[in-house]
Amino acid sequence: MIDFWLHPAFILIVGALLLPIMKNPVVRRPFLVLVPVLTFAQILAVNAKPGVYGVVSYLNWNLTFGRVDNLSTIFAFIMGLMCIIGTVYGMHDKNQFQHMASWFYAAGSLGVIYCADYLVLFLFWEMMSFGSVFLIWCAKGPKALKAGYRYLFVHTAGGLFLLAGFVLRYQATGGDLFFGPLDVANPQLYTYLIAIGLIVNAAVPPFHSWLPDAYAEATFNGSVFLCAFTTKTAIYACIRALSGMDLLIPLGLVMILGAIIYGIMENDSRRVLAWDIISQVGYMVVGIGIGTPLAINGAAAHAVVHILYKSLLFMGVGSVMYMTGKTKLTELGGLYKKMPVTMFLTLIGGLSVSAFPLFCAFVSKAMIITAAMNEHMMWTGYLLLVGSAGPFVYVCLKLVYYIFFGEECDADTMDKAAEPPVNMKIAMMFGAFMCVLVGTYVPFLYNMLPFQFVEYHPYGAYHIAETLQILAFAGFGFFVFRKYLKPTDTISIDLDWIYRMFGRGFYWFDKMVVERVDTWVSRIWDFVLITILMQVSKFWSWFDWHAIDGVVDGLARSVRSLGGQVRRLQSGQIQYNIYFAATVMAIAIFAYAFAS
Repeated sequence: MIDFWLHPAFILIVGALLLPIMKNPVVRRPFLVLVPVLTFAQILAVNAKPGVYGVVSYLNWNLTFGRVDNLSTIFAFIMGLMCIIGTVYGMHDKNQFQHMASWFYAAGSLGVIYCADYLVLFLFWEMMSFGSVFLIWCAKGPKALKAGYRYLFVHTAGGLFLLAGFVLRYQATGGDLFFGPLDVANPQLYTYLIAIGLIVNAAVPPFHSWLPDAYAEATFNGSVFLCAFTTKTAIYACIRALSGMDLLIPLGLVMILGAIIYGIMENDSRRVLAWDIISQVGYMVVGIGIGTPLAINGAAAHAVVHILYKSLLFMGVGSVMYMTGKTKLTELGGLYKKMPVTMFLTLIGGLSVSAFPLFCAFVSKAMIITAAMNEHMMWTGYLLLVGSAGPFVYVCLKLVYYIFFGEECDADTMDKAAEPPVNMKIAMMFGAFMCVLVGTYVPFLYNMLPFQFVEYHPYGAYHIAETLQILAFAGFGFFVFRKYLKPTDTISIDLDWIYRMFGRGFYWFDKMVVERVDTWVSRIWDFVLITILMQVSKFWSWFDWHAIDGVVDGLARSVRSLGGQVRRLQSGQIQYNIYFAATVMAIAIFAYAFAS
């Protein structure tokens, strides 16, 4: 046990607070790199010493800010690495509030990953929600503003479910705040409430529509941070608390297959990638539901590689958006001529998400499929295999093809197209390098997995042949049906239609019913109640004037009249005054004597 333990999130928080005074670009740019690098260095130092740190006594509770074990180390590692990549990618952006929001967002994620009790978890969970929403609002415009409010509403609701769950658990267990495995075999009400609070952030149906809605409206570099932290932090929390919860398996399968359909139909490039996030997180949710060591290893590994290739893809389409101002596939095409480096790096991300051999997802996704087969969940395993073909179709083929090789876009867009700034290319190159490194040098990832005793060898002949056959079949299907897969400028209706319509319905009810009732009540008040009050006021005014004031004023006039009479008796000569006084006294004595 060490006496002083520095939380990596503290570096990001301090850095975010100091950033506004770094106005000179000569100072600000090195500072933007220094803070996430120092954070990552501290993560490595913390991860080297497993144990429990940062225990703070508050009231009757012991709050634990630092729990370092095999699970927290791998997630903290990738979050710290992603913080560097994302900051470098957006380093040229002069909007300091966006960088501050990004660092607070990442700090919230690290706080959740290292905490060991629900109170600290809730603190950093809400920091994530309120930090991330500014990455959407920084894009400005009415769409971003509305999407940010919807995002904040959904995540606030999820936080309330989480709060209610751990409060009920605290009461049921006699004061236990420990953040660890729940008894999913015998769930209580608080189990489901905590589960809802966690899976909202994981974008599990029916709580998933916020993700494509918000990520498509964020800033070009804000979406890079968003794709990495929220859902994967939720996956970490689900591994901690909900491993082995059977309900997660069908929910994960719905995520995988449903998101594929929407990803194929979608026209906006960032919404395509957002739907793919839901699909890929579905694999992790299924792995958590299976709950075996191999499945948990697969979920953790896939979370790591997903952050790598998804951030690379968002950086690729973000570069196109930054240079051309366009994100819709129908407005893009032929950009390989003007952006060859961006095209090549984005293609690496597409091959990675497709689980192509030698790329990162190849060594992670199959672990979950194998875990399902080992548990004799054959239908689950087959559906996972089918789902693995989807990203190859709508990301690697459709998205990359129609942005860089499709029908050439208009002249104005083509004139704007060019390679992005150097810092954006450096971030993408590093992300692409990591995708290839993890896919080729397997020990780099496998040596960080939670259950080291579990062995898995991805580069077997059967796995390679199976993967290539699936990808070949998917590619053939795309070639045959490509005219039906051509992007069209349409809107895909999802479950968000329900709460959007609910919002419109509430607005209509408020305007047409509540407002009218309020108007009529006001009129009744004006013409009836106000009239009554005026008559009552007039009566009390009359009563005050004629009754109360009459008595008081009459008494005052009587006293004043008597005083006047007495004043007349005073002539100014003392002998007369003495005479009158003596006469009055004599009369008084005479009356007293004869009265007795």
